[in-house]
Amino acid sequence: MTGPRGLPRLHLVQEVGPMTSVPYPRLVSQPHQGFAGSAVTVVASPGEAHTRVHVAGEIDLDSAGHLRVALMRALAAAPAGAGLVLDMSAVTFCDSSGLNALLRLRQQAIEDGRSLTISHTGPQVARLLEMTGSAALFAA
Repeated sequence: MTGPRGLPRLHLVQEVGPMTSVPYPRLVSQPHQGFAGSAVTVVASPGEAHTRVHVAGEIDLDSAGHLRVALMRALAAAPAGAGLVLDMSAVTFCDSSGLNALLRLRQQAIEDGRSLTISHTGPQVARLLEMTGSAALFAA
């Protein structure tokens, strides 16, 4: 099944069970399919120093709110003092509402005394971050 841009539809997925110190992928959000067919997947893998979060799919007005909730859950569930490292290499589309979700997450991470970095991006996300001058905010 494909979305409006001819890309495969992906789904947000539900957190399953309590977080532990054992690093393995955790599914961190309820399934969400946007009104226009947009969809996004968020999977977190906790570690001692940071939680790696893999984000995939399309981030637009329909899915950005669900993305923000999923990322805030991942931040809250991360071990004390651990930051988040986002891998956004599988994000195929991101508009200003997605950028807003990332900036809000960054602000929350700062307030919590945690770091937030984006380790990998696809060309579309890299261009958005560069054009808006926000790439440096998410650099390691």
